[in-house]
Amino acid sequence: MRKNLRVAAYAICVRDGHILLARSPADDGTPEWVLPGGGMEHGEHPHDTVVREVEEETGYRIEVTALLGVDSSRRTFPGRLLRRPADHHGVRLLYEGRIIGGDLRNEVNGSTDMAAWQDLDALAGLRRIRLVDAGLRLWRERPAEGRVQR
Repeated sequence: MRKNLRVAAYAICVRDGHILLARSPADDGTPEWVLPGGGMEHGEHPHDTVVREVEEETGYRIEVTALLGVDSSRRTFPGRLLRRPADHHGVRLLYEGRIIGGDLRNEVNGSTDMAAWQDLDALAGLRRIRLVDAGLRLWRERPAEGRVQR
């Protein structure tokens, strides 16, 4: 089985009771809401990754105000089209970000198709990935060890 490690950085940007999210297609093609952010490029610092990714996906420039913590997940993906199954380990650094410039816009030809501010009280009704909830818990609880239990 192939082993795959992906390190990524994401932002929690909360303002006036709303959180900045991007929309991305799930494996089955159904849109779901995600935190703005994404994978590190080789040699890139995670801080620079989150600043770059937020601007790419939302149009906003952010100031990173805190490292909230780390989320780690492990999943097995079945093999597809001559590829072996993969043991995937995702390590996601979650930062708090403050908007300092730019204008909200949707990403063009990227991994997301829409960016929007979503009401924190309405999140329960949105199709979203688990990382959104984990990130919000880190933002609210700010655990000293930088992780929340599932």
